[in-house]
Amino acid sequence: MDRGINRRAVLRGTALAAAAMAGGPFQGFTAWAQPQARRGRPLDYGPLGPVADLRDDTVRLLLPEGFEYRSFDVTGGTLGDGTTIPGRHDGMAAFRVRGGRTLLVRNHEVNGPVGAFGDPGTAYDPAAGGGTTTIEVDRFGNVTDSAVSLNGTQMNCSGGAMPWGSWLSCEETVNGPDVGNDFTGADNSLLQAKHGYVFDVPAQLPADPAAANEPIRSAGRFAHESAVWDPGTKGLYMTEDNFGFPSGFYRYLPPTNPMRTRRLVDGGRLQMLAVVGQPNIDLAGESGPAPAVGSTYDVEWVDIPDPDPTFAPGTTNNEAIQAVGQQGRDAGAAIFSRLEGAATRGGTVWFTSTQGGAMPPGTSDPSGFGRGRGQVWAYHAPTETLRLVYESPSRDVLDFPDNIATSRSNTLVLCEDGDDGNFLRGLTRDGRIFDFARNNIAGRTDDEFAGATFGPDWHTLYVNIQAGSGLTFAIWGPWQRGGF
Repeated sequence: MDRGINRRAVLRGTALAAAAMAGGPFQGFTAWAQPQARRGRPLDYGPLGPVADLRDDTVRLLLPEGFEYRSFDVTGGTLGDGTTIPGRHDGMAAFRVRGGRTLLVRNHEVNGPVGAFGDPGTAYDPAAGGGTTTIEVDRFGNVTDSAVSLNGTQMNCSGGAMPWGSWLSCEETVNGPDVGNDFTGADNSLLQAKHGYVFDVPAQLPADPAAANEPIRSAGRFAHESAVWDPGTKGLYMTEDNFGFPSGFYRYLPPTNPMRTRRLVDGGRLQMLAVVGQPNIDLAGESGPAPAVGSTYDVEWVDIPDPDPTFAPGTTNNEAIQAVGQQGRDAGAAIFSRLEGAATRGGTVWFTSTQGGAMPPGTSDPSGFGRGRGQVWAYHAPTETLRLVYESPSRDVLDFPDNIATSRSNTLVLCEDGDDGNFLRGLTRDGRIFDFARNNIAGRTDDEFAGATFGPDWHTLYVNIQAGSGLTFAIWGPWQRGGF
């Protein structure tokens, strides 16, 4: 990386974002960064260097001085219930349990009719190989128990931790026996159920996968990515990662408050975000200039009449994966590029657009919908206001942001899914970005980071490597020294 270019990009991003967010409902976005400057605390943690994994002394991560880590739950190992650990570790959340330990609920983004892991008798679809595993772990990555918590789903990409004690696991697909084969060419006629849903997985051990395998059909059948709950509006906000086509930002209004029922109930209302007075505005920069950092929009929500379509014979996967979103766009919904990670605090939902924004100089148009290297958006639910808070100026600064999390200091943790070595990066609420970790797995440095989540006591950052041979890291160290 050219550090001179990186520094100029950071300064430019800082100036743009700070000016844009000086007041209004996004005042809180800069609240932490200003006191930080007065305390004289540096932004980043210093240069990254090789650090050995405490599991076996292999160097798998580059980290700042003073940080340590242990990896665990490698694909092919064994869970506490005897199940072989599947691959494609993806979205994840952390919950507090007894004895100062942490309960992790982790997605496995397995595609195709490959058969369910775990007990097929508890599977939503015995032919599908995705789902979730639940792991009890201490602050240093030592596993004390683990089990299957949802099986028979497919392409479980991300989701979200819910305040009623659940992980919502989201399927990033619309595969099913009623839909033509997807990009992999796998035979969808072998599937026994429709896919593309949200599942409510209680954060508990012993796990009960049979109790988690009921889809929330009214929350839509589309390429779900992440989900967050806003208690003020009593809405579930969801992102869509429709790789080759426009994506949308959704909310689901359940018929009963899950804070009372202790789980998300089906039968509610699905809506899609639209910008007031600008139907089908292109916020991705796919068909024209991308919006400038600081652009702010008043929004409204349009209803999706048929959130759970069943498709006629002969429907292609490309047709099916656009069906729910097209209903919203027919009513004026906004157009985004590949919405992925989401996080929330204080009524604001932050979410990433992986390929949104202008194409940086010296780069080519990537495959898929969108020309940029990534945007970060903020939606302020109480005022129904949307703002673009960051855009990657260069793949060296930020390359395809995916899953995100918030730190104790309200800095965002960004997981990269690029194609030239992947980082964990920090993004402060005033638009400053810094490197925290780099994937250094031999021959696999392009494997993406996913599922970043701090433990409930903020001591440990847990994060996955999403690959056929996946694994999870526990990282700890002097967080107080820098931006997290």
